[in-house]
Amino acid sequence: MEKILIVDDSIVQASQLKSILEAEYDITIAQTPEEGLSRASNEDYSLILLDVVMPGMDGFTLLKKLQEEIITQSVPVILITSLSDVANEQRGLILGAVDYITKPFNPLIVQARVNTHIKLYNYRRQAERQSMTDQLTGVANRRKYDRYSAARWRESVRMQVPFSICMFDIDHFKVYNDTFGHPAGDKVIAAVAKTLSAHLRRSTDFLARYGGEEFVAISTGDHSEKMFEHIKKVRQAIEDLHIPHNPSTSEWVTVSIGGVTVIPPADAKYAFYLQIADTMLYDAKRHGRNRVVWANEQLKQQFEK
Repeated sequence: MEKILIVDDSIVQASQLKSILEAEYDITIAQTPEEGLSRASNEDYSLILLDVVMPGMDGFTLLKKLQEEIITQSVPVILITSLSDVANEQRGLILGAVDYITKPFNPLIVQARVNTHIKLYNYRRQAERQSMTDQLTGVANRRKYDRYSAARWRESVRMQVPFSICMFDIDHFKVYNDTFGHPAGDKVIAAVAKTLSAHLRRSTDFLARYGGEEFVAISTGDHSEKMFEHIKKVRQAIEDLHIPHNPSTSEWVTVSIGGVTVIPPADAKYAFYLQIADTMLYDAKRHGRNRVVWANEQLKQQFEK
């Protein structure tokens, strides 16, 4: 059942809307803008109904905050108002609202507009998933990574939380392709992606195929020691797949991993730390492959093995 968030300081008005919609949707009511922002940021909603006139933070201000957050900016917002003048409608639409519902409520109009915007939202999400998913592996593609990493980086700079960038590269992949053929190589890439996804599934993790046999992950919240230990387990999980690489020597398919954790300064550039992660990956390969090399918050290297 699709979830709708109603943000309205009037419990009478919110309850009226809930009674109109609850037969078809899972309805949550927030009676303050602050509660609304918190719920929208931590739960998955298909639509937000937002009252314009509230004490303290008004609906326009909350709408602007919702549009600024990567987690909530794509969720459609319908404004609830008795203000029918063109200036307020224009202001709401400029800030990102998709529609208006005016008081007093007409149940048929409310249902029709809500149904329409939830359908449009679901169509858009399906199209975005298709355009931003790597077809071979099912993980995010480079296009989605470029967008998502930039937004998550800005959030980490603002909130001053640890931000980790991790790069994975399948060892001796060209040799594998030359030995077993490209179809077999594709199966290896898909198997590695599946294992990485299984170990990087927290809400703070994001995994994408960077290109060819390379993957990139970003994660927020954990300091370098915890990330380093976690990524070592990920590397071991790839080795434990026991995909034969060289039958004559009983070698398995493995990955080399490089990464960095930073609490980003206000003027920090994401590209700089991505380059550091890439350098750590290079060092992992240079020191024998099938290992993790990590740069901590002081940019001191940590070596596995």
